[in-house]
Amino acid sequence: MQIYKVGGAVRDRLLGRPVADIDWVVVGASAEAMQAQGFRPVGSDFPVFLHPQSGEEYALARTERKSGQGYGGFTFHASPDVTLEEDLIRRDLTVNAMAEDEHGNVIDPYGGLQDLEARLLRHVSPAFAEDPLRVLRVARFAARYAPLGFRVAEETLALMRQLAESGELKALTAERSWKEISRALLEPRPDVFIQVLRDCGALAELLPELDALFGVPQTASHHPEVDTGVHCLMVLQQCAQHEQPLTVRWACLLHDLGKGRTPESEWPRHIAHEKRGLKLIDAVNQRCKAPRDCAELALLVGEYHTHGHRALELRADTLLDLLQAFDVYRRPQRFEEFISACEMDARGRLGFEERDYPQATYLRGAMQATRAVAVQPLLEQGFKGAELGEALKRERLNALKAYKENAKQT
Repeated sequence: MQIYKVGGAVRDRLLGRPVADIDWVVVGASAEAMQAQGFRPVGSDFPVFLHPQSGEEYALARTERKSGQGYGGFTFHASPDVTLEEDLIRRDLTVNAMAEDEHGNVIDPYGGLQDLEARLLRHVSPAFAEDPLRVLRVARFAARYAPLGFRVAEETLALMRQLAESGELKALTAERSWKEISRALLEPRPDVFIQVLRDCGALAELLPELDALFGVPQTASHHPEVDTGVHCLMVLQQCAQHEQPLTVRWACLLHDLGKGRTPESEWPRHIAHEKRGLKLIDAVNQRCKAPRDCAELALLVGEYHTHGHRALELRADTLLDLLQAFDVYRRPQRFEEFISACEMDARGRLGFEERDYPQATYLRGAMQATRAVAVQPLLEQGFKGAELGEALKRERLNALKAYKENAKQT
């Protein structure tokens, strides 16, 4: 029995990055031998065991053969005679197909060290094209390692294009796709993830509503970058630089989908794109099975982001409607995330990256003013039921009018 450290732990140590999870592969052992040493089996797909002390995962060296469609369409074979090289060749990228023995020696049968040096994400073998999930994984790795200068090798991009054209991406479950998309959006360069998917044709397959934004012009005075798709990438860059949570990044990704449906005769203006985008955002949310917090914020940001940009000009009653739509009395954090999304949208424009966004402070103040209105005095005056609701709304509106007046004077 020989045990090797494999995959990401080896790659990240060589890159000088912190190593989070360690994967181990065991050569020359059987399932029975592992259990005899106290390892506990987990999962039914292939032989993986938990170490009796550390709880880390140890997998038997295995080969795999394509037997059906999609991510799960594989038959695995694990036995003591499977070699380390046979196990490594089934992996996606050369930089992930290295192993390390107990003495720290790197075993690199497929050129991973050379590709680390060249900053290339390159597939290990043609079997790469058998697993559609790898399109998303490679794009995610590109998003993670772009700050180090990594790019996807042309021949790998060609295989990803082949996968996108084959229709295999449609065999991916929403759960698997969302796991990769959500992780990729939280990487240092989520815009690179989207760009790589677009470069290989996968964006048109997975998120056609987003792909449709590229080439759609906007008014140059507001958007010097002009292209709506490019603007979305710039907004994602801002999200990463400002360390926004997944909810905000997802909302920012989808906020302008309505512009893809503007008739060309109306370009570069996009009147009512907010309303037009809601059905598209809802469709993407459902197709990707986005978690409720992400889905809800995306719809709200899609509908109201221009309200956020015009906050200083909004009438008190419009401002109150905005705050009510977000239920700021019970869910103030969601409105905070909306403000963040609006700010990222405003900064995600050519030349506006460092521009102040006074609307953020103004909207927070408005929220505080309405939340400060107490219910108890109205109850003491005898208001109840629908009348109480109306009285509360009047008091909140008065508070906003006073807030607006005070803001003008200061």
